[in-house]
Amino acid sequence: MGAELAVVVITGAAGRIGTYLRSGLRPFGWELRLLDRRPIPDEPTAVVADIRDPQALASVMQDAFGVVHLAGAISPRDSFGDVLAANIEGTHAVLEAARVAGVERFVFASSNHANGFAPRSAPGIAGAHDRPDSFYGVSKVFGESLCRLYHDRFGIKMACLRIGSCFDVPRVPRMLGSWLSPRDAAGLVDACLRSPELDYKVFYAISGNTRRWWDLAPMLELGYVPKDDAEAWAEEVLAEFGGIDPSDPDEPTGGDAARQGAAEPAR
Repeated sequence: MGAELAVVVITGAAGRIGTYLRSGLRPFGWELRLLDRRPIPDEPTAVVADIRDPQALASVMQDAFGVVHLAGAISPRDSFGDVLAANIEGTHAVLEAARVAGVERFVFASSNHANGFAPRSAPGIAGAHDRPDSFYGVSKVFGESLCRLYHDRFGIKMACLRIGSCFDVPRVPRMLGSWLSPRDAAGLVDACLRSPELDYKVFYAISGNTRRWWDLAPMLELGYVPKDDAEAWAEEVLAEFGGIDPSDPDEPTGGDAARQGAAEPAR
């Protein structure tokens, strides 16, 4: 199926990253089908439903080429009950619906919090010796493993994106390393949907940041070409620190989420 005619389903399409991708993926030629529990302004064909609704999932998956699964609990502060329902049961429901519909590619929105306790000086290889920093992080490790199963057993090509910090601009010093721009988010997802090199991959999703601590190489191998670098905002972000980055190499990659009693905005 040619990409110009292919249908891609986005779950959690009303959220921040879903909103970025709705505008960012269409110029690449994808036809989008949207699902969220909330109505989406200016998207009259979007399906309003929970991801655990089998009828709604079957409807949006029909004849779809790919799925970008964003829906779920999105914060390291979320309780185990929240992530159990949304991120464990919900991710299984979406994968199973994709399998039944014959979907060829699946892009799973994982998170850097799957390995949030790893220090910046040695963040490790995605999917190896992970140290999740929260129940949310644990649920993302689970989702990656479930994607592995659905690839090995059913042949669906899988990309698990450990998203760093996807916002309009980097807002705090940590984001000078972890930022993923909206433009690069769309470019990366497009590469995952198109790349002939994809089978099953887990990697960190960031822009071409000068101060990154995660490896860009696995993404570049898929044809991803980052356009943005958080360094363009470094002077502004570090102004309150006298222009000096206060970060320590031994700080956890998950930021405040890896410190007891504190959490930062999700992803």
